[in-house]
Amino acid sequence: MKKIESTILIKGRGAQINPMTRFDLVERGCFHAEGIDDWEQLPRKTEYIYNDTKSLVNKVTSPDVGMLYSANPYQGCEHGCVYCYARNTHEFWGYSAGLDFESRIVVKRNAPLLLRRFFEHPKWQVQPISLSGNTDCYQPIERQMRITRQLLEVCLAYRNPVSILTKNSLVLRDLDLLQELARLNLVSVMSSITSLDERVRQKMEPRTASYSSRLKVVEILASKNIPVGIMNAPIIPGLTDQDMPRVLKAASDAGASWAGYTIVRLNGAVAEVFKDWLYKSFPERADKVWQAISACHGGSVSDSRWKNRMVGDGKYAEMIRAQFLLFCTKFGLNESKVKLETSLFRRPSTGQLSLF
Repeated sequence: MKKIESTILIKGRGAQINPMTRFDLVERGCFHAEGIDDWEQLPRKTEYIYNDTKSLVNKVTSPDVGMLYSANPYQGCEHGCVYCYARNTHEFWGYSAGLDFESRIVVKRNAPLLLRRFFEHPKWQVQPISLSGNTDCYQPIERQMRITRQLLEVCLAYRNPVSILTKNSLVLRDLDLLQELARLNLVSVMSSITSLDERVRQKMEPRTASYSSRLKVVEILASKNIPVGIMNAPIIPGLTDQDMPRVLKAASDAGASWAGYTIVRLNGAVAEVFKDWLYKSFPERADKVWQAISACHGGSVSDSRWKNRMVGDGKYAEMIRAQFLLFCTKFGLNESKVKLETSLFRRPSTGQLSLF
């Protein structure tokens, strides 16, 4: 029986559908137009699932992501970015990569305790810990839970370097900690800025900070001598790639020292979620965008090849890369690399730990 799909956009959400997970045996949804259980069209209130997990820090084995260890205090992300690669990981929690990902958020309450235990392990060889390697550590629930702030406090106590990637201006709440970490060269921050078109952002990243707010974050951090850069990512060919020069100039003007980029890839369930959103949100250019994404990944929107998967290949991808290098040079970005300090690590006494 064919499932009936609505053409009405769900406001405040990126995903417009809630597809089956790879582990589901039974499909759910509306199969009759007159049915009263058209649950996907009802307003979705965000649900928080509080979890005391057994581990927090993950060793990153992928050679092309620029980090060795990541820690994510939250799984799922209320920001709702429709292209997010992390959507696939929500299936391992028993939830869909669609609406579930942005409306059912797993909160790791014991994350600060786990990070302290991790640093106490005698075999730990100091490396930067990346927050938001999967989902945003400053998503809305952080205002209440303050887990990310506690993780920064632990990093400061142990003098372990930490890096942050976020789309939320809430990072400025922790300016005091970031300044203390920066004084010891223990922190770097990146703001993800996909475009400068607010109309696109409101549909594509519905619960994130505005682009002007993100640039203000860059400006304030830079003024406080906190190393800050941006990720112009992901580039969506035919939708946001034309904004790259403006994004890089605005970032440089705000005080960013470096920039990076990726080209969108739509692995697993993300492809279905993104395609549904694309044809509902931008029907007049959806075909062009879908074909352009495919052109960057060897004819497929899904790409798992090391290195290629992040920046694509083919003429379109080469053009994007050339443009990125040109404008980074023009605007003085990436003239030097940030290398965080790893020699200051220490294990505080039991008395100091009790402060947490």
